Amino acid sequence: MVSANLDEHLGEQRLDQQLCFALYAASRAVVRSYAPLLAPEGLTYPQYLTLLVLWENPDEPFSVGELGRRLHLDSGTLTPLLKRLQAMGIVDRRRDSGDERRVLVALTDEGLALRGRLAWVPRHLAQIVGMDLADVCRLRDQLNDLIAVLEPGTNPDRLEPRPVG
Repeated sequence: MVSANLDEHLGEQRLDQQLCFALYAASRAVVRSYAPLLAPEGLTYPQYLTLLVLWENPDEPFSVGELGRRLHLDSGTLTPLLKRLQAMGIVDRRRDSGDERRVLVALTDEGLALRGRLAWVPRHLAQIVGMDLADVCRLRDQLNDLIAVLEPGTNPDRLEPRPVG
């Protein structure tokens, strides 16, 4: 229920009143929920997210830079993750013949086969959280809107505090 006195709620310095903590705790809980689903394939949640991007266009390689932008990860985090996926035989990494500075990442046959073996995961997670499709989509869209507002470069006014009410 929304408080009648929004200023009082927002002014509280209590952990349970903070949007940031609710998002943080929910994110951790969701990531933990994926672990047992992905463990049989030997994958971590960030590796799974990387595969989701690669599966969107399985015949075309992605540059490491594009993967980083899509996943909101820097190359220092993404490169070791990609090296592990390559060691597992799931992706292939190679220099772009047209631009030696770029590294391209493509699925191997094993990486493509994982797509079919893991197709059940999104539906299963939706069942775990107990939300219907409309609620899941609404929450996803709200979170995507929040990301768009808070990501650097998407909103020049984002650092300006604004009074509520």
